[in-house]
Amino acid sequence: MTHLELVKPNFVPPLDEGYRPAVLANRAYKQAVAESGDGVDLVLALKRADGSISRYELTVFPEGHAQAEANLQYVERIAKFLLWQRGGWKLYVGGPESIGNHIKQVYSADGERAFDYKFMGEKVYENPFTVEICSAQDVPSANEVGQALGGHLDGYRIGFDLGASDRKVSAVVNGEAIYSEEVVWQPRQQLNPEYHYNEVMTALRTAASKMPQVDAIGGSSAGVYVNNRPMVASLYRGISQEDFPQIKNMFLRIRDEFGIPLEIINDGDVTALAGAMSLKTNGVLGIAMGSSEAVGYVSKEGTITGWLNELAFAPVDYREDAPVDEWSGDKGVGALYFSQQCVFRLAPAAGIDIPADVTDAAKLKSVQEKLEAGHDGATKIWQSMGYYLGYTLAHYAEFYDLNHALILGRCTSGRGGQLILDGANEVLNAEFPELAKSVNIQLPDEKSRRVGQSIAAASLPAIA
Repeated sequence: MTHLELVKPNFVPPLDEGYRPAVLANRAYKQAVAESGDGVDLVLALKRADGSISRYELTVFPEGHAQAEANLQYVERIAKFLLWQRGGWKLYVGGPESIGNHIKQVYSADGERAFDYKFMGEKVYENPFTVEICSAQDVPSANEVGQALGGHLDGYRIGFDLGASDRKVSAVVNGEAIYSEEVVWQPRQQLNPEYHYNEVMTALRTAASKMPQVDAIGGSSAGVYVNNRPMVASLYRGISQEDFPQIKNMFLRIRDEFGIPLEIINDGDVTALAGAMSLKTNGVLGIAMGSSEAVGYVSKEGTITGWLNELAFAPVDYREDAPVDEWSGDKGVGALYFSQQCVFRLAPAAGIDIPADVTDAAKLKSVQEKLEAGHDGATKIWQSMGYYLGYTLAHYAEFYDLNHALILGRCTSGRGGQLILDGANEVLNAEFPELAKSVNIQLPDEKSRRVGQSIAAASLPAIA
């Protein structure tokens, strides 16, 4: 084995014969290393701006081994996953030097992962991205910093959720939503920062008009948020670098104008928070399948980790000809399997023509209408997503300590949600029975699926 062995799944997505799950390739690699009896330690660690450090320990083939070339692809894919799961501007690679050299070349300004190099360094953590090659023993110890956010239900609150296809807002009084609305918008095409400010303010004022006062505001949004500042997000792709500081400070401006506590975090973390609140438990992975894939995690200690959880960019399919993400340039990443992008990608194979010159929300709705009507091709799209999810949850479980997985978002509305759930459970029960016993996959009710994030977001700030 000079390259990773790609394993055909027992449950082949009906519209995607070539799919080769990351979890099966990783499992085959680990088995080969174990059977060789020659494995050596390799430790990856990521350092973030606040000084927190994540570690991940692996066993790989030693230098000079006949199968050592497989190390390069295996570790690169794991490093890529960790970067987007946990985030960091400095990556330690402690182990065989050839692996460190490979990662350093790939994650460089002119390397194959230049997008990740620039994103993690300049855009998110505002430090030059660095790969440090060292021995496994010299990798720093873990230093994780959890953040207790959410679960505050007292008072008059506004919660909002900003997606690429629609924005949602709720007026919440003592934990009960008395008003919710969804408004379709197209933020990605906008060139003026004031568009975003005005749209958010319109949503907040609408919700505020339903209550006698507002005590706190909580929000969720696609993208990377650090201390209430969007560092980068697909919502703002139309905003120039020169104008982006207005976006970075937009929510601080809104907080100051209202004069009350405001917290905004990644929409995936709010998904997980919503699950933890509704289930009254922790160890929850939330997966929102909307315009992209948004993932969040509430630890078993009940904290939000401070990790990025941007698994839309994390690899889940290792085949050479996997679909390519148009933004990052990488292939086989989560956004193309767990979002409306997946629906649009599989539609031609399903015999479905996607209407042109309409919003993405309208495109998705047109396919969902066929699904509700019993269209065979549309059914196979969501069955495929269910099989993807089963294998990918097994992959995610290698990186998260889970009790529950909550799936929601526009793609899970109607029949689609149950088809995804059924497919995922079928895979887990057959291929990963131990995991199936310990992790419960759930769908919230239909209303929570659509507006639950804005309601949970309202609980983020504490009222002084």
